[in-house]
Amino acid sequence: MTTPEAQMCDNILQGSSARLPTRYGPFRIHAFVCPYSGEEHVALVRGRVAGRSHVLVRLHSECLTGDVFGSERCDCGEQLDAAMRKISQEDQGVLLYLAQEGRGIGIANKIAAYHLQDHGADTVAANQLLGFPADLRSYKCAACMLRVLGVKSIRLMTNNPAKIEELEAYGVRTELETYGARLALPRISDADLAELLAGRDSWMVETAAKA
Repeated sequence: MTTPEAQMCDNILQGSSARLPTRYGPFRIHAFVCPYSGEEHVALVRGRVAGRSHVLVRLHSECLTGDVFGSERCDCGEQLDAAMRKISQEDQGVLLYLAQEGRGIGIANKIAAYHLQDHGADTVAANQLLGFPADLRSYKCAACMLRVLGVKSIRLMTNNPAKIEELEAYGVRTELETYGARLALPRISDADLAELLAGRDSWMVETAAKA
């Protein structure tokens, strides 16, 4: 739900902002709402970024299990910590915390995907077994948020070239700044995939019967 002072800029609604002291140092937090999906995103801003070029930026997808609970199924919490530490060492920087839990499938479906991963599926295969694309995320709102903040160009901390391509497609001038390492995920065999599909179908029948 947006506040009365919310302002439309392109496809994003800008809400309130406030000071946010953190263990990484002082930031300012800005609230944003997507007018189409209702998803709520935030920007953590260090220093004055309006009109600045080559601003250090991290787009971080919400990960309750990794960011909050320290899950070892992913390195999201470690990436968030590394990004905050690196931004805190700069005069200006932005972390966009995007409401994209489970690559966009939501927490309930993410836990269902975890169940499939317990039986051998990787992240991509688990999402596909649940009927979702490998990745539902879009970075259009992120581009709009950066535009609202007045950032002229960015140095993006990422290991994902798709983020750069999409941001540039939306008019954000982007340079790559790599950090961290990719997780090597095992690939599931065709035989195991068939077994997982059978297990999924059985689980769906049992769930429907209990409903």
